[in-house]
Amino acid sequence: MVARSQLLLWGVYYFEAEGVINNVIERARPVIEAIVSELGYELVDIEYKTLYGDKHLIVYIAKQGGVSLDDCELVSNALDGPLDALDPTGDAPYCLDVSSPGLDRPFKTQRDFERNYGEKVEVKLYAPLPGQKTKLIVGVLVSKTESAVTVEVDGKPLEIENQKIALVRPFVEF
Repeated sequence: MVARSQLLLWGVYYFEAEGVINNVIERARPVIEAIVSELGYELVDIEYKTLYGDKHLIVYIAKQGGVSLDDCELVSNALDGPLDALDPTGDAPYCLDVSSPGLDRPFKTQRDFERNYGEKVEVKLYAPLPGQKTKLIVGVLVSKTESAVTVEVDGKPLEIENQKIALVRPFVEF
């Protein structure tokens, strides 16, 4: 009985923590979106999480041609004052991090897919497709709809239902 009540307490704590995270992001998003857009960047994602024992509000930005360290510094400086005034964490200390999404970040939004049409991607599946031995497909991204992703493999289109896909991300060759 003790283990079950501990599990219940952890479950309640998890949902409370998730609610706090979502609340911080929801409060900060309009300010972040406006400033990032005004500076000519695309807001890719916002995360609020614990790293190395400290809370971090991480803002991921993108722009045509890639994001430099100077771009991150510019956006960080522009966000600093307005976020301090907003206080999205309710006086809880946090570090503001501005970053590019990274070369191999999985696609999360329709805009991520659209930005990568015509590019080589890897599609990781939960299970191999019929007649396949592997859960990894590499091909050129053709389209993404509400129900499927289409990639071109060996010159032929392959439509894969979304529920079979674990993730899609850029294919990075080393």
